[in-house]
Amino acid sequence: MKKIFLFTLFLFSFLHANKVLYLSYESIPERVIKGAVFSVTVKTISTVQNYQSIEYSFHNQSGIRVLNTIPYREIKGKFFLDTFKFIAISRYAKFPDIEAKLIADAEYETTQLNAKKLNIISLNPQKDFSNIIASSFELLDYKTTSYDNKSNIVVFSAQAQNTSLDDINFNNVLKQGIESLTENNVIDPRITYYVVIDKKIEQFKFTYFNTQSNKFEKILIPITVDDDSVTTQTDLKPKDQSKEQLKVNIAITLAVIIFILALWRKKYIYVIFIFIPLGYIAFMSTPPTEVCIKKGTNIHLLPVDNGTIFEMTQKQYLLMKEGEATNYTKVKLHNEKIGWVKNEDLCSY
Repeated sequence: MKKIFLFTLFLFSFLHANKVLYLSYESIPERVIKGAVFSVTVKTISTVQNYQSIEYSFHNQSGIRVLNTIPYREIKGKFFLDTFKFIAISRYAKFPDIEAKLIADAEYETTQLNAKKLNIISLNPQKDFSNIIASSFELLDYKTTSYDNKSNIVVFSAQAQNTSLDDINFNNVLKQGIESLTENNVIDPRITYYVVIDKKIEQFKFTYFNTQSNKFEKILIPITVDDDSVTTQTDLKPKDQSKEQLKVNIAITLAVIIFILALWRKKYIYVIFIFIPLGYIAFMSTPPTEVCIKKGTNIHLLPVDNGTIFEMTQKQYLLMKEGEATNYTKVKLHNEKIGWVKNEDLCSY
């Protein structure tokens, strides 16, 4: 009997001689919200001291998206506490089996940690839900400018924690999209996003689900198409035509008052002061500058690199210049929409 036991022990040791990694779950959530980022920490120990790294792979999952295959690591004594981020994209999801392999000069057996069951729940949001589920969400900047005669474009930048901001989506908007997003970062992601909305809307409101307070939080962006509103990294400078017209009317009124005052007091030296408001009126009445746009030029929604392109010129055009930003010129298209072109796409005429 003793010989049989020793032979069995020897055989077991021989078969598992190349197994050098041992894995167990350090923490795994009891409940997961569909659409939310969640963390799983694996406790790993190696019996080999000299190696290059530990590589993880994930298998047999469904309805789960893996957000990082290289773990966020904490060293605790001889153990590695390796944390991975996942997002449940389905109500009926299966957690993956986690496989670890030691990268070293010698070949060692891979170790697998079998999946644990997840309890996934779904939210019941209202129509203004932005599809953001995060531990925090903060607006950094926002800007509203005219898009066309019937709509405005709202651009905002925001940062959040523990979320996947590329899933953001709004209902009841005319157009929307991502202008920039920090890649491979679910801990503290940042986004610049735009929405095109009806001019009648005075406040752009939406909600996100806060996993810390366990409730829906409201975000409010006031719609103010004004030169004095907050400037974002896109450097948009909307022009409020009503205010410009008001300034011209004031200048005309001032010129008339000075002229009447000069006639009444018969001090014609006052006429000299008329040239100040008249000069302003002449300046404001100057026809807008035209710029030449090359054939095949991309019309950008915003003056940012890699931004949304909503139109391409089929031939050379002369368009009205509306403004400038770094390396970009703002133009009004023939369909009255506003766009941005790179300065390198301007031509002489």
